[in-house]
Amino acid sequence: MSETVKGKLSLGAQFLQVGGREKVFKTLFNVSENERLLKASHCCLSTSAGHIAGFLFISTGNLAFCSHRSIKVCCPNGEAAKVHYKVLIPLSKIETAHQSENVEKPSQKYMQIVTVDNFDFWFMGFLNYQKTWKYIQQALFLEQ
Repeated sequence: MSETVKGKLSLGAQFLQVGGREKVFKTLFNVSENERLLKASHCCLSTSAGHIAGFLFISTGNLAFCSHRSIKVCCPNGEAAKVHYKVLIPLSKIETAHQSENVEKPSQKYMQIVTVDNFDFWFMGFLNYQKTWKYIQQALFLEQ
């Protein structure tokens, strides 16, 4: 069984144990109780070390990503620790959101999120790209 599939099953089991995607989102990212989860989508986040598979959580206050699998990081004491790769982007800090696609393979679609401090995040590999894009647009509209 591939590591990605194991990671998806592990996170899926966590959804069931904790009581659903919204509770997992609130637990992972410690957001306020009034923040509402709009959508959670499987996808990949592009990093300098390669693509990381995980979930993109779209809420009324944030875009958040959490990897399916833990990654190893070195601690200051020299020991290794396993942690989930997480990104939290407040909607108020998003400058723009763009859609893009591979010119040679139009079925490969991407979303670029650019923050007000000029960081950009590339998400890809969505099971339902258009539906996820619609929820991102809805969240950004609600933030205005």
